[in-house]
Amino acid sequence: MGTNDISQTNGNALAHNKEKDLRQKTEVKLAASEEIFSLLVEAVDEYAIFALDPTGHILTWNSGAHRLKGYTADEIIGSHIRKFYLKADVDRKHPEHELELAEKNGKYEEEGWRVRKDGTTFWAYVVITALRDKEGVLRGFGKVTRDLSKKREAELLLKESEERFRLVVSNVTDYAIITLDTKGYVTSWNTGAERIKLYKPSEIIGKHFSVFYPSSEVAKGKPEIELRIATDEGRYEEEGWRVRKDGTMFWANVSVTAMRDEKTGELRGFAKVTRDLTERKKAEEALKEANVNLEARVKERTKELNESRLRAEEAVKARDQFFSMASHELKTPLSSLKMQVQLRKRKLSKGDFSDFSPEKLNELCRDDERQILRLAELVDRMLDISKLSTGRFELALEVVELTELVNETYKRIEPILKESGNELSVTTTQKVKGTWDKLRIEQVLSNLLTNAAKYAPGKPIEIEIDADEKFVTMKVTDHGKGIEKADQEKIFGLFEQLDVKNKASGLGLGLYISKRIIEAHQGSIRVESEPGKYCTFIIELPLHLKQESGK
Repeated sequence: MGTNDISQTNGNALAHNKEKDLRQKTEVKLAASEEIFSLLVEAVDEYAIFALDPTGHILTWNSGAHRLKGYTADEIIGSHIRKFYLKADVDRKHPEHELELAEKNGKYEEEGWRVRKDGTTFWAYVVITALRDKEGVLRGFGKVTRDLSKKREAELLLKESEERFRLVVSNVTDYAIITLDTKGYVTSWNTGAERIKLYKPSEIIGKHFSVFYPSSEVAKGKPEIELRIATDEGRYEEEGWRVRKDGTMFWANVSVTAMRDEKTGELRGFAKVTRDLTERKKAEEALKEANVNLEARVKERTKELNESRLRAEEAVKARDQFFSMASHELKTPLSSLKMQVQLRKRKLSKGDFSDFSPEKLNELCRDDERQILRLAELVDRMLDISKLSTGRFELALEVVELTELVNETYKRIEPILKESGNELSVTTTQKVKGTWDKLRIEQVLSNLLTNAAKYAPGKPIEIEIDADEKFVTMKVTDHGKGIEKADQEKIFGLFEQLDVKNKASGLGLGLYISKRIIEAHQGSIRVESEPGKYCTFIIELPLHLKQESGK
Protein backbone atom coordinates (compact mmCIF):
# COMPACT_ATOMS: atom_id res chain seq x y z
CA MET A 1 0.00 0.00 0.00
CA GLY A 2 1.43 3.33 -1.01
CA THR A 3 1.69 6.58 0.91
CA ASN A 4 -1.30 8.04 -0.94
CA ASP A 5 -3.40 4.99 -0.10
CA ILE A 6 -2.57 5.28 3.57
CA SER A 7 -3.48 9.01 3.59
CA GLN A 8 -6.76 8.26 1.84
CA THR A 9 -7.63 5.59 4.42
CA ASN A 10 -6.84 7.90 7.33
CA GLY A 11 -9.00 10.63 5.78
CA ASN A 12 -11.96 8.32 5.42
CA ALA A 13 -11.59 7.20 9.00
CA LEU A 14 -11.55 10.79 10.24
CA ALA A 15 -14.67 11.65 8.21
CA HIS A 16 -16.41 8.56 9.52
CA ASN A 17 -15.57 9.47 13.09
CA LYS A 18 -16.82 13.04 12.62
CA GLU A 19 -20.07 11.76 11.17
CA LYS A 20 -20.42 9.33 14.04
CA ASP A 21 -19.75 12.09 16.60
CA LEU A 22 -22.29 14.36 14.92
CA ARG A 23 -24.89 11.61 14.91
CA GLN A 24 -24.24 10.86 18.57
CA LYS A 25 -24.59 14.56 19.49
CA THR A 26 -27.84 14.76 17.53
CA GLU A 27 -29.14 11.68 19.30
CA VAL A 28 -28.19 13.19 22.65
CA LYS A 29 -30.02 16.44 21.81
CA LEU A 30 -33.06 14.49 20.64
CA ALA A 31 -33.05 12.43 23.80
CA ALA A 32 -32.82 15.61 25.89
CA SER A 33 -35.73 17.16 24.00
CA GLU A 34 -37.82 14.02 24.44
CA GLU A 35 -36.95 13.97 28.15
CA ILE A 36 -38.12 17.59 28.60
CA PHE A 37 -41.34 16.88 26.73
CA SER A 38 -41.88 13.76 28.85
CA LEU A 39 -41.39 15.85 31.98
CA LEU A 40 -43.89 18.38 30.63
CA VAL A 41 -46.55 15.73 30.14
CA GLU A 42 -45.80 13.96 33.42
CA ALA A 43 -45.82 17.23 35.43
CA VAL A 44 -49.43 17.94 34.58
CA ASP A 45 -51.52 15.85 36.97
CA GLU A 46 -54.83 17.57 36.24
CA TYR A 47 -55.02 15.96 32.80
CA ALA A 48 -55.00 12.39 31.62
CA ILE A 49 -52.56 12.52 28.69
CA PHE A 50 -51.82 9.29 26.85
CA ALA A 51 -51.14 7.90 23.39
CA LEU A 52 -53.16 5.36 21.36
CA ASP A 53 -52.23 3.19 18.44
CA PRO A 54 -54.27 3.62 15.22
CA THR A 55 -56.86 1.08 16.46
CA GLY A 56 -57.49 2.85 19.78
CA HIS A 57 -55.37 0.71 22.09
CA ILE A 58 -53.46 2.51 24.85
CA LEU A 59 -49.69 2.91 24.42
CA THR A 60 -48.73 5.38 27.19
CA TRP A 61 -50.19 6.47 30.53
CA ASN A 62 -49.32 9.55 32.60
CA SER A 63 -49.82 10.25 36.31
CA GLY A 64 -52.78 12.48 35.51
CA ALA A 65 -54.47 9.51 33.79
CA HIS A 66 -53.77 7.30 36.80
CA ARG A 67 -55.23 9.90 39.17
CA LEU A 68 -58.25 10.61 36.98
CA LYS A 69 -59.26 7.14 35.79
CA GLY A 70 -57.89 4.94 38.60
CA TYR A 71 -55.88 2.53 36.42
CA THR A 72 -52.14 2.08 36.78
CA ALA A 73 -50.05 1.93 33.62
CA ASP A 74 -49.61 -1.83 34.01
CA GLU A 75 -53.37 -2.35 34.28
CA ILE A 76 -54.41 -0.31 31.30
CA ILE A 77 -51.65 -0.18 28.63
CA GLY A 78 -52.72 -2.40 25.76
CA SER A 79 -56.45 -2.04 26.51
CA HIS A 80 -58.87 -0.34 24.13
CA ILE A 81 -60.23 3.11 25.06
CA ARG A 82 -63.79 1.77 25.01
CA LYS A 83 -63.09 0.76 28.65
CA PHE A 84 -63.66 4.41 29.60
CA TYR A 85 -67.09 4.73 27.93
CA LEU A 86 -70.64 4.02 29.05
CA LYS A 87 -72.18 0.80 27.73
CA ALA A 88 -74.62 2.75 25.57
CA ASP A 89 -71.70 4.61 23.93
CA VAL A 90 -69.81 1.36 23.39
CA ASP A 91 -72.89 -0.27 21.84
CA ARG A 92 -73.23 2.54 19.33
CA LYS A 93 -69.47 2.40 18.62
CA HIS A 94 -68.92 5.93 19.77
CA PRO A 95 -65.21 5.39 20.70
CA GLU A 96 -64.45 4.13 17.19
CA HIS A 97 -66.42 7.01 15.70
CA GLU A 98 -64.33 9.52 17.68
CA LEU A 99 -61.12 8.02 16.26
CA GLU A 100 -62.57 8.14 12.75
CA LEU A 101 -63.40 11.83 13.14
CA ALA A 102 -59.97 12.59 14.62
CA GLU A 103 -58.28 10.77 11.72
CA LYS A 104 -60.46 12.57 9.19
CA ASN A 105 -60.31 16.09 10.66
CA GLY A 106 -57.02 15.96 12.54
CA LYS A 107 -58.75 16.45 15.89
CA TYR A 108 -61.89 15.48 17.77
CA GLU A 109 -63.16 17.37 20.80
CA GLU A 110 -66.17 16.82 23.06
CA GLU A 111 -67.57 16.77 26.58
CA GLY A 112 -69.33 13.66 27.86
CA TRP A 113 -69.60 10.94 30.47
CA ARG A 114 -66.64 8.63 31.09
CA VAL A 115 -66.14 5.64 33.44
CA ARG A 116 -63.39 5.15 36.02
CA LYS A 117 -61.88 1.84 37.08
CA ASP A 118 -64.23 1.63 40.10
CA GLY A 119 -67.30 2.07 37.86
CA THR A 120 -68.05 5.67 38.90
CA THR A 121 -68.71 8.17 36.14
CA PHE A 122 -67.38 11.69 35.64
CA TRP A 123 -68.04 14.47 33.14
CA ALA A 124 -64.97 14.77 30.94
CA TYR A 125 -63.55 17.18 28.42
CA VAL A 126 -61.76 15.09 25.78
CA VAL A 127 -59.42 16.02 22.93
CA ILE A 128 -58.19 13.34 20.52
CA THR A 129 -55.50 14.40 18.04
CA ALA A 130 -54.35 12.35 15.08
CA LEU A 131 -50.55 11.86 15.07
CA ARG A 132 -48.94 11.49 11.65
CA ASP A 133 -45.33 11.10 10.55
CA LYS A 134 -43.58 13.27 7.99
CA GLU A 135 -45.06 11.22 5.17
CA GLY A 136 -48.58 11.79 6.54
CA VAL A 137 -49.05 8.19 7.67
CA LEU A 138 -51.29 7.83 10.76
CA ARG A 139 -49.09 6.60 13.63
CA GLY A 140 -51.71 6.81 16.36
CA PHE A 141 -53.57 9.35 18.48
CA GLY A 142 -52.86 11.64 21.39
CA LYS A 143 -55.71 11.81 23.92
CA VAL A 144 -56.14 14.44 26.64
CA THR A 145 -58.91 14.08 29.22
CA ARG A 146 -59.91 16.34 32.07
CA ASP A 147 -62.54 15.87 34.79
CA LEU A 148 -65.06 18.72 34.51
CA SER A 149 -67.67 17.36 36.94
CA LYS A 150 -67.46 20.41 39.19
CA LYS A 151 -67.95 22.67 36.21
CA ARG A 152 -71.20 20.87 35.48
CA GLU A 153 -72.39 21.50 39.03
CA ALA A 154 -71.58 25.20 39.25
CA GLU A 155 -71.26 27.96 36.67
CA LEU A 156 -68.57 29.65 38.71
CA LEU A 157 -66.39 26.59 38.54
CA LEU A 158 -67.22 26.31 34.84
CA LYS A 159 -65.81 29.77 34.24
CA GLU A 160 -62.70 28.99 36.23
CA SER A 161 -62.25 25.75 34.29
CA GLU A 162 -62.62 27.56 30.98
CA GLU A 163 -60.02 30.14 32.04
CA ARG A 164 -57.51 27.48 32.96
CA PHE A 165 -56.17 26.12 29.72
CA ARG A 166 -55.92 22.50 28.99
CA LEU A 167 -52.49 21.12 28.38
CA VAL A 168 -52.60 19.21 25.15
CA VAL A 169 -50.10 17.58 22.85
CA SER A 170 -47.78 19.67 20.78
CA ASN A 171 -49.82 19.77 17.55
CA VAL A 172 -53.11 20.98 19.11
CA THR A 173 -53.71 24.35 17.47
CA ASP A 174 -55.99 25.96 20.08
CA TYR A 175 -53.16 26.38 22.59
CA ALA A 176 -49.65 27.75 22.41
CA ILE A 177 -47.67 25.11 24.29
CA ILE A 178 -43.98 25.83 24.64
CA THR A 179 -41.11 24.90 26.91
CA LEU A 180 -38.49 27.24 28.33
CA ASP A 181 -35.13 26.57 29.85
CA THR A 182 -34.43 27.70 33.39
CA LYS A 183 -33.57 31.22 32.23
CA GLY A 184 -36.68 31.69 30.05
CA TYR A 185 -35.31 30.89 26.59
CA VAL A 186 -37.66 29.00 24.24
CA THR A 187 -36.69 25.36 23.73
CA SER A 188 -39.77 23.97 21.95
CA TRP A 189 -42.65 25.44 19.90
CA ASN A 190 -45.93 23.85 18.82
CA THR A 191 -48.27 24.64 15.93
CA GLY A 192 -50.70 26.37 18.29
CA ALA A 193 -47.94 28.75 19.32
CA GLU A 194 -47.20 29.47 15.67
CA ARG A 195 -50.89 30.13 14.96
CA ILE A 196 -51.39 32.43 17.96
CA LYS A 197 -48.04 34.24 18.11
CA LEU A 198 -47.16 34.01 14.36
CA TYR A 199 -43.53 32.96 14.86
CA LYS A 200 -42.16 29.87 13.09
CA PRO A 201 -40.06 27.51 15.25
CA SER A 202 -36.86 28.55 13.49
CA GLU A 203 -37.60 32.21 14.24
CA ILE A 204 -38.28 31.85 17.98
CA ILE A 205 -36.48 28.83 19.46
CA GLY A 206 -33.48 30.10 21.37
CA LYS A 207 -34.96 33.55 22.01
CA HIS A 208 -36.12 34.84 25.39
CA PHE A 209 -39.88 34.65 25.99
CA SER A 210 -39.95 38.33 26.99
CA VAL A 211 -40.49 39.11 23.26
CA PHE A 212 -44.17 38.20 23.86
CA TYR A 213 -44.66 41.03 26.38
CA PRO A 214 -45.36 44.75 25.88
CA SER A 215 -42.20 46.82 26.26
CA SER A 216 -43.60 48.56 29.36
CA GLU A 217 -43.88 45.21 31.16
CA VAL A 218 -40.45 44.07 29.99
CA ALA A 219 -39.04 47.25 31.49
CA LYS A 220 -40.67 46.35 34.83
CA GLY A 221 -39.15 42.87 34.73
CA LYS A 222 -42.51 41.12 34.56
CA PRO A 223 -41.30 38.04 32.58
CA GLU A 224 -38.62 37.35 35.20
CA ILE A 225 -41.14 37.88 38.03
CA GLU A 226 -43.46 35.25 36.50
CA LEU A 227 -40.63 32.69 36.31
CA ARG A 228 -39.61 33.44 39.90
CA ILE A 229 -43.19 32.90 41.15
CA ALA A 230 -43.52 29.68 39.12
CA THR A 231 -40.18 28.48 40.55
CA ASP A 232 -41.19 29.25 44.15
CA GLU A 233 -44.83 28.17 44.02
CA GLY A 234 -44.77 25.62 41.21
CA ARG A 235 -47.11 27.55 38.97
CA TYR A 236 -47.99 31.05 37.81
CA GLU A 237 -51.25 31.97 36.07
CA GLU A 238 -52.71 35.26 34.85
CA GLU A 239 -54.59 37.05 32.11
CA GLY A 240 -53.03 40.01 30.34
CA TRP A 241 -51.93 41.63 27.09
CA ARG A 242 -49.35 39.83 24.92
CA VAL A 243 -47.64 40.77 21.65
CA ARG A 244 -47.59 38.84 18.37
CA LYS A 245 -44.74 38.81 15.86
CA ASP A 246 -46.49 41.50 13.77
CA GLY A 247 -46.78 43.79 16.80
CA THR A 248 -50.53 43.35 17.32
CA MET A 249 -51.81 42.77 20.83
CA PHE A 250 -54.10 40.02 22.11
CA TRP A 251 -55.64 39.22 25.49
CA ALA A 252 -54.13 35.99 26.78
CA ASN A 253 -54.64 33.45 29.50
CA VAL A 254 -51.15 32.31 30.52
CA SER A 255 -50.03 29.42 32.72
CA VAL A 256 -46.36 28.84 33.55
CA THR A 257 -45.53 25.56 35.28
CA ALA A 258 -42.13 24.70 36.78
CA MET A 259 -40.79 21.34 35.52
CA ARG A 260 -38.60 19.51 38.03
CA ASP A 261 -36.75 16.25 38.03
CA GLU A 262 -38.89 13.74 39.93
CA LYS A 263 -35.95 12.24 41.79
CA THR A 264 -33.76 15.22 42.56
CA GLY A 265 -36.33 18.05 42.44
CA GLU A 266 -33.92 20.03 40.31
CA LEU A 267 -35.54 22.69 38.09
CA ARG A 268 -35.32 21.53 34.47
CA GLY A 269 -37.29 24.37 32.86
CA PHE A 270 -40.84 25.62 32.44
CA ALA A 271 -43.94 24.62 30.52
CA LYS A 272 -45.88 27.63 29.25
CA VAL A 273 -49.46 27.39 27.95
CA THR A 274 -51.12 30.41 26.31
CA ARG A 275 -54.59 30.86 24.87
CA ASP A 276 -56.00 33.82 22.97
CA LEU A 277 -59.05 35.14 24.86
CA THR A 278 -59.47 38.37 22.92
CA GLU A 279 -62.95 37.48 21.70
CA ARG A 280 -64.01 36.44 25.18
CA LYS A 281 -62.73 39.73 26.61
CA LYS A 282 -64.67 41.63 23.94
CA ALA A 283 -67.72 39.56 24.82
CA GLU A 284 -67.23 40.30 28.52
CA GLU A 285 -66.90 44.01 27.81
CA ALA A 286 -69.98 43.83 25.61
CA LEU A 287 -71.77 41.94 28.39
CA LYS A 288 -70.66 44.53 30.93
CA GLU A 289 -72.01 47.28 28.69
CA ALA A 290 -75.21 45.28 28.17
CA ASN A 291 -75.56 44.90 31.95
CA VAL A 292 -75.18 48.65 32.38
CA ASN A 293 -77.82 49.22 29.71
CA LEU A 294 -80.05 46.57 31.25
CA GLU A 295 -79.70 48.18 34.65
CA ALA A 296 -80.72 51.50 33.15
CA ARG A 297 -83.69 49.87 31.41
CA VAL A 298 -84.72 48.15 34.65
CA LYS A 299 -84.63 51.48 36.46
CA GLU A 300 -86.60 53.08 33.66
CA ARG A 301 -89.12 50.24 33.65
CA THR A 302 -89.41 50.38 37.44
CA LYS A 303 -90.10 54.09 37.17
CA GLU A 304 -92.73 53.42 34.49
CA LEU A 305 -94.37 50.73 36.65
CA ASN A 306 -94.41 53.07 39.65
CA GLU A 307 -95.92 55.78 37.50
CA SER A 308 -98.48 53.29 36.16
CA ARG A 309 -99.31 52.24 39.70
CA LEU A 310 -99.78 55.87 40.72
CA ARG A 311 -101.92 56.49 37.64
CA ALA A 312 -104.00 53.42 38.47
CA GLU A 313 -104.46 54.62 42.04
CA GLU A 314 -105.41 58.07 40.74
CA ALA A 315 -107.79 56.47 38.25
CA VAL A 316 -109.54 54.52 41.04
CA LYS A 317 -109.74 57.69 43.10
CA ALA A 318 -111.03 59.62 40.08
CA ARG A 319 -113.58 56.90 39.36
CA ASP A 320 -114.95 57.05 42.88
CA GLN A 321 -115.03 60.85 42.71
CA PHE A 322 -116.67 60.66 39.30
CA PHE A 323 -119.43 58.35 40.51
CA SER A 324 -120.04 60.54 43.52
CA MET A 325 -120.25 63.76 41.47
CA ALA A 326 -122.21 62.12 38.65
CA SER A 327 -124.73 60.80 41.15
CA HIS A 328 -125.14 64.28 42.60
CA GLU A 329 -125.38 65.93 39.17
CA LEU A 330 -127.93 63.43 37.90
CA LYS A 331 -130.07 63.66 41.02
CA THR A 332 -130.44 67.46 40.74
CA PRO A 333 -132.44 67.57 37.45
CA LEU A 334 -134.14 64.27 38.25
CA SER A 335 -135.30 65.54 41.63
CA SER A 336 -136.58 68.74 40.02
CA LEU A 337 -138.48 66.80 37.35
CA LYS A 338 -139.84 64.37 39.92
CA MET A 339 -141.03 67.20 42.16
CA GLN A 340 -142.72 69.03 39.27
CA VAL A 341 -144.49 65.86 38.09
CA GLN A 342 -145.72 65.13 41.63
CA LEU A 343 -147.05 68.70 42.01
CA ARG A 344 -148.88 68.48 38.70
CA LYS A 345 -150.42 65.12 39.61
CA ARG A 346 -151.68 66.49 42.94
CA LYS A 347 -153.23 69.57 41.29
CA LEU A 348 -154.82 67.46 38.58
CA SER A 349 -156.23 65.04 41.16
CA LYS A 350 -157.80 68.02 42.99
CA GLY A 351 -159.14 69.52 39.75
CA ASP A 352 -156.87 72.53 40.02
CA PHE A 353 -156.06 73.60 36.44
CA SER A 354 -154.66 77.03 37.28
CA ASP A 355 -151.10 76.01 36.26
CA PHE A 356 -152.17 74.50 32.95
CA SER A 357 -152.92 77.57 30.91
CA PRO A 358 -151.13 77.71 27.53
CA GLU A 359 -148.60 80.20 28.88
CA LYS A 360 -147.95 78.13 32.03
CA LEU A 361 -147.69 74.88 30.05
CA ASN A 362 -145.22 76.47 27.64
CA GLU A 363 -143.09 77.63 30.55
CA LEU A 364 -143.29 74.20 32.21
CA CYS A 365 -142.27 72.50 28.94
CA ARG A 366 -139.29 74.83 28.55
CA ASP A 367 -138.21 74.09 32.10
CA ASP A 368 -138.62 70.32 31.52
CA GLU A 369 -136.66 70.60 28.30
CA ARG A 370 -133.76 72.33 30.10
CA GLN A 371 -133.66 69.60 32.72
CA ILE A 372 -133.83 66.85 30.08
CA LEU A 373 -131.08 68.50 28.02
CA ARG A 374 -129.00 68.77 31.18
CA LEU A 375 -129.53 65.07 31.85
CA ALA A 376 -128.63 64.20 28.23
CA GLU A 377 -125.46 66.31 28.44
CA LEU A 378 -124.43 64.58 31.67
CA VAL A 379 -125.05 61.14 30.17
CA ASP A 380 -123.04 62.08 27.05
CA ARG A 381 -120.14 63.25 29.21
CA MET A 382 -120.29 60.03 31.24
CA LEU A 383 -120.24 57.97 28.05
CA ASP A 384 -117.24 59.92 26.76
CA ILE A 385 -115.35 59.33 30.00
CA SER A 386 -116.22 55.62 29.84
CA LYS A 387 -114.95 55.34 26.25
CA LEU A 388 -111.75 57.22 27.07
CA SER A 389 -111.11 55.01 30.10
CA THR A 390 -111.64 51.74 28.22
CA GLY A 391 -109.80 52.71 25.03
CA ARG A 392 -112.97 52.52 22.89
CA PHE A 393 -112.91 56.20 21.95
CA GLU A 394 -113.05 56.27 18.14
CA LEU A 395 -113.21 59.00 15.52
CA ALA A 396 -115.55 59.12 12.52
CA LEU A 397 -113.35 60.98 10.04
CA GLU A 398 -114.68 63.05 7.17
CA VAL A 399 -113.68 66.13 5.17
CA VAL A 400 -114.78 69.23 7.13
CA GLU A 401 -114.65 72.95 6.27
CA LEU A 402 -113.68 74.56 9.55
CA THR A 403 -115.34 78.00 9.08
CA GLU A 404 -118.66 76.34 8.29
CA LEU A 405 -118.27 74.13 11.36
CA VAL A 406 -117.67 77.23 13.53
CA ASN A 407 -120.83 78.89 12.13
CA GLU A 408 -122.90 75.74 12.74
CA THR A 409 -121.63 75.53 16.31
CA TYR A 410 -122.43 79.20 16.89
CA LYS A 411 -126.01 78.77 15.65
CA ARG A 412 -126.52 75.85 18.02
CA ILE A 413 -125.33 77.72 21.11
CA GLU A 414 -126.42 81.23 20.04
CA PRO A 415 -129.17 81.37 22.70
CA ILE A 416 -126.60 80.73 25.42
CA LEU A 417 -124.31 83.47 24.13
CA LYS A 418 -127.18 85.96 23.82
CA GLU A 419 -128.38 85.15 27.32
CA SER A 420 -124.85 85.81 28.69
CA GLY A 421 -124.44 88.93 26.56
CA ASN A 422 -121.43 87.71 24.54
CA GLU A 423 -120.72 88.73 20.97
CA LEU A 424 -118.72 86.34 18.74
CA SER A 425 -116.37 87.40 15.95
CA VAL A 426 -114.56 84.99 13.59
CA THR A 427 -111.38 85.97 11.70
CA THR A 428 -109.91 83.80 8.94
CA THR A 429 -107.93 84.49 5.76
CA GLN A 430 -109.09 81.42 3.85
CA LYS A 431 -111.37 78.44 3.86
CA VAL A 432 -109.73 75.56 5.69
CA LYS A 433 -110.60 71.95 4.88
CA GLY A 434 -109.34 69.03 6.94
CA THR A 435 -110.03 65.39 7.72
CA TRP A 436 -111.54 65.31 11.22
CA ASP A 437 -114.43 63.96 13.27
CA LYS A 438 -116.96 66.76 12.71
CA LEU A 439 -119.12 66.10 15.77
CA ARG A 440 -116.11 65.81 18.08
CA ILE A 441 -114.51 69.07 16.87
CA GLU A 442 -117.91 70.76 17.25
CA GLN A 443 -118.06 69.34 20.79
CA VAL A 444 -114.70 70.98 21.59
CA LEU A 445 -115.77 74.34 20.10
CA SER A 446 -119.07 74.23 21.91
CA ASN A 447 -117.33 73.55 25.21
CA LEU A 448 -114.86 76.43 24.75
CA LEU A 449 -117.59 78.90 23.75
CA THR A 450 -119.95 77.96 26.59
CA ASN A 451 -117.04 78.21 29.05
CA ALA A 452 -116.28 81.68 27.69
CA ALA A 453 -119.94 82.64 28.18
CA LYS A 454 -119.87 81.27 31.73
CA TYR A 455 -116.58 82.87 32.87
CA ALA A 456 -116.66 86.09 30.79
CA PRO A 457 -120.35 87.20 30.59
CA GLY A 458 -120.96 90.34 28.57
CA LYS A 459 -117.46 90.27 27.08
CA PRO A 460 -116.57 89.76 23.39
CA ILE A 461 -115.39 86.33 22.22
CA GLU A 462 -112.98 86.03 19.28
CA ILE A 463 -112.09 83.06 17.08
CA GLU A 464 -109.01 83.28 14.84
CA ILE A 465 -108.25 80.61 12.22
CA ASP A 466 -104.93 80.33 10.37
CA ALA A 467 -103.50 77.44 8.34
CA ASP A 468 -100.47 76.34 6.34
CA GLU A 469 -99.98 73.29 4.11
CA LYS A 470 -100.08 70.79 6.96
CA PHE A 471 -101.66 72.31 10.08
CA VAL A 472 -104.47 74.63 11.16
CA THR A 473 -104.30 76.81 14.28
CA MET A 474 -107.51 77.98 15.92
CA LYS A 475 -107.58 80.43 18.84
CA VAL A 476 -110.63 81.03 21.05
CA THR A 477 -110.22 84.17 23.21
CA ASP A 478 -112.43 85.70 25.89
CA HIS A 479 -111.79 88.80 28.01
CA GLY A 480 -112.95 87.57 31.39
CA LYS A 481 -111.13 86.92 34.65
CA GLY A 482 -108.41 84.79 32.99
CA ILE A 483 -106.48 81.85 34.47
CA GLU A 484 -103.50 81.98 36.82
CA LYS A 485 -100.23 80.47 35.51
CA ALA A 486 -100.25 77.70 38.13
CA ASP A 487 -103.73 76.59 37.03
CA GLN A 488 -103.23 76.65 33.25
CA GLU A 489 -102.21 72.98 33.01
CA LYS A 490 -104.47 71.84 35.84
CA ILE A 491 -107.70 72.87 34.08
CA PHE A 492 -107.34 69.99 31.60
CA GLY A 493 -107.58 67.40 34.40
CA LEU A 494 -110.62 65.41 35.50
CA PHE A 495 -113.19 67.31 37.62
CA GLU A 496 -111.15 70.53 37.58
CA GLN A 497 -113.20 73.75 38.00
CA LEU A 498 -111.52 77.00 38.92
CA ASP A 499 -114.68 78.98 39.79
CA VAL A 500 -115.75 77.44 43.07
CA LYS A 501 -119.10 79.29 43.02
CA ASN A 502 -120.08 77.59 39.77
CA LYS A 503 -118.97 74.03 40.61
CA ALA A 504 -122.54 72.90 41.06
CA SER A 505 -123.18 73.64 37.40
CA GLY A 506 -120.95 70.90 36.00
CA LEU A 507 -118.65 67.96 36.53
CA GLY A 508 -115.45 69.65 35.37
CA LEU A 509 -115.12 67.23 32.46
CA GLY A 510 -115.40 69.52 29.44
CA LEU A 511 -111.75 70.53 29.03
CA TYR A 512 -110.52 67.05 29.96
CA ILE A 513 -112.63 65.51 27.18
CA SER A 514 -111.72 68.31 24.77
CA LYS A 515 -107.99 67.66 25.31
CA ARG A 516 -108.44 63.92 24.69
CA ILE A 517 -110.45 64.62 21.51
CA ILE A 518 -107.75 66.93 20.14
CA GLU A 519 -104.98 64.46 21.05
CA ALA A 520 -106.94 61.68 19.32
CA HIS A 521 -106.69 63.87 16.20
CA GLN A 522 -102.89 63.96 16.75
CA GLY A 523 -103.17 67.61 17.68
CA SER A 524 -102.62 69.73 20.78
CA ILE A 525 -104.52 72.21 22.92
CA ARG A 526 -103.07 74.69 25.40
CA VAL A 527 -104.06 77.89 27.15
CA GLU A 528 -102.43 81.32 27.36
CA SER A 529 -103.82 83.85 29.78
CA GLU A 530 -103.15 87.09 31.61
CA PRO A 531 -105.37 87.18 34.70
CA GLY A 532 -107.94 89.98 34.60
CA LYS A 533 -107.40 90.64 30.86
CA TYR A 534 -107.84 87.64 28.59
CA CYS A 535 -107.80 83.88 28.22
CA THR A 536 -106.91 82.18 24.88
CA PHE A 537 -107.27 78.49 24.10
CA ILE A 538 -104.99 77.49 21.20
CA ILE A 539 -105.79 74.37 19.17
CA GLU A 540 -103.39 72.94 16.59
CA LEU A 541 -104.62 70.17 14.27
CA PRO A 542 -103.09 68.34 11.31
CA LEU A 543 -105.18 68.93 8.19
CA HIS A 544 -105.24 65.31 7.12
CA LEU A 545 -105.56 62.39 9.48
CA LYS A 546 -105.32 58.80 8.32
CA GLN A 547 -108.27 56.60 9.19
CA GLU A 548 -106.21 54.22 11.36
CA SER A 549 -104.97 57.11 13.48
CA GLY A 550 -108.44 57.84 14.84
CA LYS A 551 -108.76 56.11 18.13
